[in-house]
Amino acid sequence: MSGVAVTAEVLAVVVALVDGRPCVLTLGEPPRLPSGPLLPSHRSLQQATRAWVEEQTRRRLGYLEQLYTFADVDRTNTGREISVSYLGLTTAGEPGIGGWTDWYHLFGWEDRRTDHSIVSDQLAPALRTWADSDPTQSVQRNRRVAFTFGLAGRPWRPDLVLQRYELLYEAGLVPEAPPEHRHPKAELAPGLRMLGDHRRVLATGLARLRAKINYRPVVFELMPTEFTLRQLQDCVEALAGQQLHTQNFRRVTEQQELVEETGGQHAGTGGRPARLYRFRRQVLAERSVVGTKLPTPRAR
Repeated sequence: MSGVAVTAEVLAVVVALVDGRPCVLTLGEPPRLPSGPLLPSHRSLQQATRAWVEEQTRRRLGYLEQLYTFADVDRTNTGREISVSYLGLTTAGEPGIGGWTDWYHLFGWEDRRTDHSIVSDQLAPALRTWADSDPTQSVQRNRRVAFTFGLAGRPWRPDLVLQRYELLYEAGLVPEAPPEHRHPKAELAPGLRMLGDHRRVLATGLARLRAKINYRPVVFELMPTEFTLRQLQDCVEALAGQQLHTQNFRRVTEQQELVEETGGQHAGTGGRPARLYRFRRQVLAERSVVGTKLPTPRAR
């Protein structure tokens, strides 16, 4: 490592639900995540992340947790850059600077609420061709493709966002793949290209959030103070990219005692006014957070 410059930065994956769409806060073209160098004035990595997000987007973060440290030698062309990424959750609103980007515009294959054809019709044939292109690894590659993308009778796992992206990268099906490995039709995997490896960093954040909603009530960080159960279910489905069974969702939510009625009603449902609820934050103090969860998303 002698003679190689080493720098450190923080990266923020800031997620909000905007008009029912799960979005990430991005800046510029090509889109990038809010980021900045770790400075001597920063008391901690978390404080540095909050400071850069506020300076670059004029938004203050509430919930924030560390994701992963990226330190690959070839991340940049300017030396070795270590990036510590964070996941932040917030409510919708004008970001000030930058904008909200629908994460399914970045990972088009991850939304399976209504259409599975992107994977079955576009990605699966190209991935199988790639898997069979090396006879010595064909069996292992095809197994990996089936497991990661829910093919050949395997279930689709919403939390494998990063593994799917990295497999598409390895197969040359995304435009940021190295030119020597890039498929002639790299656009087969629909999604906007981001600056550098920011799409990989974002995939890490989305995978963490999808996994986390199965065992922590973090989804309420994205909800307004009052909401209907339908709005809550829509939020979970949007994050997971899968539909839920309504009755199961409501039963588990009530059993977990995560919400309580406010006494108000929401009249914008087109039918009978729906009851309004709020998150019972005291539930976190009443019992261990382990087991305090929302229903696991399952395909219909």
